[in-house]
Amino acid sequence: MIKELRCFALAVAQAGAFIHCHSSLSQYRELYRHERDNLLQNEEIQGKDPYQLAVYSTWRLSYEKLDESARTFLQVCSLLHHEGISEEMFKKAALSQQNLEDPELLEKVIKLLDQLGKQGSGWSSWTFQKVIMRLGSHSLIEYDDQSHTYSVHPLVHHWSGTTMKGTQHDMQKQILAIIALSFSPTTTDEDIKYRRKLLKHVMNSIALLKPEDINPLVGMHIAGIYSEAGQFKEAEALEVMVMEKRKQMLGDDHPDTLKGMEYLANTFTQQGCFSDAEVLGLAALEKRKLVLGDDHPDTLKSMANVALTYWSQSRWGAAEALYLVVLEKRKLVLGDDHPDTLESMGNLALTYWSRGRWKEAEALQVVVLEKEKQLLGEDHPDTLISMDNLAVTYRNQGRLDYAEALHLVVVEKSKRLLGDDHPDTLIAMHNLASTYREQGRLKEAEALEVLVLEKRKQLLGDDHPHTLRIMSNLAITYWKQGRWNDAEALQVVTMERTKRVLGDDHHRTLENMANLANTYRDQGRLKDAEALDVEVVEKMKRVLGDDHPDTLKSMSSLEATYRDLGRLDDAEGLEAAVEENRNRRGAS
Repeated sequence: MIKELRCFALAVAQAGAFIHCHSSLSQYRELYRHERDNLLQNEEIQGKDPYQLAVYSTWRLSYEKLDESARTFLQVCSLLHHEGISEEMFKKAALSQQNLEDPELLEKVIKLLDQLGKQGSGWSSWTFQKVIMRLGSHSLIEYDDQSHTYSVHPLVHHWSGTTMKGTQHDMQKQILAIIALSFSPTTTDEDIKYRRKLLKHVMNSIALLKPEDINPLVGMHIAGIYSEAGQFKEAEALEVMVMEKRKQMLGDDHPDTLKGMEYLANTFTQQGCFSDAEVLGLAALEKRKLVLGDDHPDTLKSMANVALTYWSQSRWGAAEALYLVVLEKRKLVLGDDHPDTLESMGNLALTYWSRGRWKEAEALQVVVLEKEKQLLGEDHPDTLISMDNLAVTYRNQGRLDYAEALHLVVVEKSKRLLGDDHPDTLIAMHNLASTYREQGRLKEAEALEVLVLEKRKQLLGDDHPHTLRIMSNLAITYWKQGRWNDAEALQVVTMERTKRVLGDDHHRTLENMANLANTYRDQGRLKDAEALDVEVVEKMKRVLGDDHPDTLKSMSSLEATYRDLGRLDDAEGLEAAVEENRNRRGAS
């Protein structure tokens, strides 16, 4: 019971008095869960002593002694999370130059900030501290000197929300606007850490609002906070609202409307909804070309987004062609060392990597990584992503020690900067597990993969492409341990889901089919293995080409199946074809 009361002495004392006179501990606990407000504001249960007033009545006496600014801030706190409330958020919002696109809302927000420390175009920390001191003198707020933030006891937090009397909905919109005004899309370490702290306040303050109640600019920034935390469904709901409102208010061709379309398309890509992403992305790109021209940075950004969608669909030729155009134009328009140019080089390297052109990928990735270290710093998220991608290239070249060393650095820094559950951290852990598996450290690989899989399911759902990817790799780890039944069970599920989500001919689908064929062969189910192997080889040739490393691997798998079936002539014919294609690839 004391835990439920959060160790608040006055509330514990009142509970004791009530239990002594009226009920048992278990009865009070049940009553408290259903009648908390009535219990905490009932003065009769503690007698007539003025020093033993009910909890809510005691707080109300303090509340009535506060001035308007202190009362307002306590109400603001009741709509934020009860911990981690910082002066920084209000200061950033007060100094922001962003336009909310809603004069009435902006006027209310400025009036609120004026009470807390906004002075013209500046900010007065002394004014804010005086508000805090008035609340602190009544024990209504506490300071954490380690995090430099303030907290309100959960019971005070709940009670202060009851003082708004019909203004809560309007206040929620103002609080979300303050959070959005404090939002900066820049990618410094400090900005990223700050945005991470905003998520719990967003979740608390948005709880009773519908997407249509939210201002478009506010919705865009709040969606950005959700996306950065990997909460893509929440981001999507807001981005759909933003896009529709901007179409109505600004028209289909306005830059802000197109930006909303692109953000939504990227969110679709993150969720594996590639067809929806492609349709939106292409529409935005065409409008960008018409309005801004082919070489405008915003047009090039749209083109890069479409290329990413192609890459995610394993349409690597189309992705490479677009990325080459974007890279050349960005070099001309922005220069060789601009972050957008480096992003294009990294993306082009990924298309080379996906097509098995490891040396070309490595050459680009080394350049990108060194320049990002110089320009952004060694701990910047973009630098860490580039480092992780280079590590994957090393692994695919068989340079496992180099890969492991880089992966370990990325995992450690990503955990510290982004948190254990961030999508980028999970990708880095997943890649490290794959390197462990290639090194034969199967138990270490399995432990990491099981951990990442559970977090992926919680964050993205069972059918997301990233979840399916880690399921597929965990099955390979089981297979390498000789746990063929465990591998088969996971591979069957993964293959069926990948077909449904990505399509029958997607590269990931074919990989899963090939892995299941290997398991069938090791179980002695040679006819089942042959049927899958034949289908995979034909589709790999059509999708990836005769000499792609994965095509050659699938041909070698079919060759092994033929040998086990005793079809030696067929096996030798395939072996010769693999060698010929491998030599042709090496020569090119």
